[in-house]
Amino acid sequence: MSTAHIQSPTSKAKLAVFWLYVTLPLAWGVVNTLTQAMKLFK
Repeated sequence: MSTAHIQSPTSKAKLAVFWLYVTLPLAWGVVNTLTQAMKLFK
């Protein structure tokens, strides 16, 4: 008995949208944190 599943390949467009969905809020959070932290050192 084989339990292998046939998976359809992920389209590059879906992959790009997913990475934008993940990296944009992450990048915004990092930039926001750094700008807030710089206020402490001025």
